[in-house]
Order: sequence, then structure tokens, then C-alpha cells
Amino acid sequence: MTVVDAHHHVWDLSVRDQDWITGPELEPLRRDFGIADLELEARAAGVARTVVVQTVTVAEETPEFLALAGTHDLVAGVVGWTDLTRPGVADELARLRELPGGQYLKGIRHQVQGEPDPEWLLRPDVRRGLTAVADAGLVYDLVVRPQQLPACVRAAASLPGLTFVLDHLGKPPVASGDLEPWASDLRALAALPNTVGKLSGLVTEADHASWTPADLRPYAEVALEAFGPGRLMYGSDWPVCTLAASYGETLDLTRDLTSPHEHERILSTTATRVYGL
Repeated sequence: MTVVDAHHHVWDLSVRDQDWITGPELEPLRRDFGIADLELEARAAGVARTVVVQTVTVAEETPEFLALAGTHDLVAGVVGWTDLTRPGVADELARLRELPGGQYLKGIRHQVQGEPDPEWLLRPDVRRGLTAVADAGLVYDLVVRPQQLPACVRAAASLPGLTFVLDHLGKPPVASGDLEPWASDLRALAALPNTVGKLSGLVTEADHASWTPADLRPYAEVALEAFGPGRLMYGSDWPVCTLAASYGETLDLTRDLTSPHEHERILSTTATRVYGL
């Protein structure tokens, strides 16, 4: 089995600030995390392929990630960013695919979690952009908070030709232990056949210092029931995960929260199929 890490980041603060890294809790992330660092972690954990995902809403980042994928065997796909509200978004997606490494562009993501409008995804200009993503044969990664899940359901239902990948299972409130309304909203999203979930980012929604697999299990069980292993994929969320767990621990946790007969789909085939790796 070829293990795929379907969600990680890299950044170089000398190239570009990561302005979301603020406050003492995130201070450990305020340094460079490069592909060489990731390769050491991934190889040690037995991960053979990865998908690098956007971190900031800066147009220059996506071409950099494409070039990275073109020169490193580990990176098999890129989920980049472009301004979905631009009238020329279809032309921009075509331009990105013509760049060095452009064949590695697999999806687009926007920091919807930071948008003050809970129905940002439903705006006409955003919907036009999402349609362009679908027409380009790409997927759309959703990084949202639980209160934004109802808008995700409506957006996915209105665009059946676009695959929506829910990063971090929509950031459930693990630290509080609450399941609702997150669980009901997740089930509504998963009821749509053009949706997929990522078992990623859960450790950083828990208490960073004292989480246990038991804290995360109820959320993983809801996701498994809703999506099934054929529509779930593993992502480390490295290096953000290092606030609460090592790279290897995220993979071990995913194995612990799922059954052996589900591992090949969750750790390999779902990501390979959805992202066309």
C-alpha cells in the first residue's frame, strides 16, 4: 500500500510572512518548514506521496507549490489558491496549468473559515468561480468552521459536478466534547455524493497538551458512518499538527481510529482517486 498524506503545508518566512501565525499558542510555528523537513518525517513514517495545500491568499504561492511538486518526488499534488471572485478565474486556472509543474494542480482552496459572511460560498461571484473549478476538472477543498457547514451543504448540492473535500472534518469542537450541531451538519454534507472528508487536523481542535485518542474517536466515528472509508482520506496537517502531535503520531492516530480493513482506502486509494495522483 502506498500511503498518501493528503494534507500538509510548507512555508519559508523569508519569502513570505504567514500572517495567521499570531499569539503565544502558535509561536512554535513561527519558523521555516520546508520540504526537506517533511521528507525526513514522511519517510520515517512510511508515507510515499503527499498533497501540499495553500496557506495564504497570495497568488504567488500556488506557482511556487507547483514548481516544488515538479522537483520533488514526494509531492504528488497541489491544492492551490486563486481568487474565485475574479471574472477571469477560468483563464487563471488555465494559466496555472501551463506553468512548470502545472500538471500537479489538483484543487483550489480559499480560507473560507476567515470570511465574516457565513454564506460566502453561496455568493454569485463565488459560485461562478466554483463552476470554473469544476469545469477545469479540479476539486475544491473546504476549510471552514462548524457554523459554516450548512452553507457548504447548499453549495455542494447546487454544484453536483464539483467534488468538495472537507478539510479537518469541518473543525469539530473536540476540546469541548460537543457533537451537535456539527454531527448533523456533517451528515447532511456527507449525504451528497460529491463530497469527501479528510481525517486531518483533529489533534489541534483538542486540548493540545492532554488529548487522547478517546477524545477524538466520537468525531472519527461520525465521519466514518457518514462518509464511509471510500470517501475519507488521511492528512497530517503538518506542521500545524506539531502543536499537539508529531507527524508519525498523526498517522498512528488515524490507524487507531479506524479498522484495518479500512486503512487502504483511508490511507491511500481515496486520496489517489479524488486528487488524481
